Amino acid sequence: MTRWVVPVVLALASVVGLVGAAVAVPPPPPNPGDAEISASRRDADAKAARVGELTGRLADAEARLRQLDDDVAHAMELANKARVDLEAARTEADEARREADAARVEADAAARAVEDARTALDEFAAASYLQGSTVGSVSAYFGATSPEDLLARAQLLEAVGASGLDALDDVERARAEKGNKDSAARAALDLADRKQADAARAERDADAARAAAVRAQQGQAAAAQAIQDDRTRVQGELDQALVAVQGLEGQRERYDRWLDDKRREDEEAARQAALAAAPPPQAPAARPQPVVTAPVGGGVETVVARAMRHLGVRYSWGGGNYDGPTVGIRDWGVGDSHGDYHSVGFDCSGLMMYAFAGVGVYLPHYSGYQYNAGRKVPLSQARRGDMLFWGPGGGTHVALYLGGGMMVEAPHSGSVVRVAPVRYGGIMPFATRLL
Repeated sequence: MTRWVVPVVLALASVVGLVGAAVAVPPPPPNPGDAEISASRRDADAKAARVGELTGRLADAEARLRQLDDDVAHAMELANKARVDLEAARTEADEARREADAARVEADAAARAVEDARTALDEFAAASYLQGSTVGSVSAYFGATSPEDLLARAQLLEAVGASGLDALDDVERARAEKGNKDSAARAALDLADRKQADAARAERDADAARAAAVRAQQGQAAAAQAIQDDRTRVQGELDQALVAVQGLEGQRERYDRWLDDKRREDEEAARQAALAAAPPPQAPAARPQPVVTAPVGGGVETVVARAMRHLGVRYSWGGGNYDGPTVGIRDWGVGDSHGDYHSVGFDCSGLMMYAFAGVGVYLPHYSGYQYNAGRKVPLSQARRGDMLFWGPGGGTHVALYLGGGMMVEAPHSGSVVRVAPVRYGGIMPFATRLL
């Protein structure tokens, strides 16, 4: 009688069939070629590099935009100052204009008074001449009837003439004073008008500078938004490329498992054939599952895929183990301020633990120990799957190198697992290679 063995469970098998004395393995799943997988990786690497480049450009554009925001604020304040100065200049010009008008009126009145006084004196002189009493007229003295009368006439004529001349001098002096006041008022008006014109010009210049600053700010804001849009678009393309890479690598992993299952099926068929030709064997003892302590199948791309699978997972200090993200622990500092101790995520060395556990390499949860866990290679010779380190003895930070100047990392509290350009400031001169 044919003996049946326990079915082998396959990842994608939905129907388990029996062929002869062994469990039938389903048809092989798709097996993408190495060239297809490599092309997919290169595409993802190129898009990751582009995201990094756009991130840098966006940071520069936003810094320039902040400077232009300050320029606009300054230009607006200068425009406000110009308007205040113009208003003050207009007020000063209006006051000077009123004073100049009043001085002009007074000067004109003084000029008319001089003319009136001169006319009156001329009329007095003419009347005196006609009546024989003008100053210096001989006939004024011929009419005297006695020496006393002659002296009285002379004194009267002298007094009247002197009084008229004195009055005329007073009026002339008043006119001169009014004229000087009028000249000063007109000079003050000219100065006030110039100040008003200067203030109006300053206001126009300030408004033009403000408008230019606003236009520059708007242009920079549009440029920054365009870069942001490009970055968002390329980030979406990167996400799709990463999904494509993971899909192809998943197909390859499933195909590799199918090969293993097929090999086991063939071995089981051979064993069953041997059993059929020999006496029934003793029931075999259950074989223990092996404990993996060294790198196994999948290699570098399995490590990379496991790390990339958690892009966007939050950073939690002390978080992460061989099975995935975990709740962080207290650091009584920055991590606590971000709530790492009650949030699920990875820190930098926890992400490396999880990534390398996929190939049977179990790293300690400390970047300094991880730095010494494998072979050191010069940083210039680093390749995909190597670990990069920062700080003395590698004890500050660790990231997984993706190639092309890019890396995947869990950077710091308040951030998430991400792909970023390699930062060379403070980096250790050697990378650590485990595979």
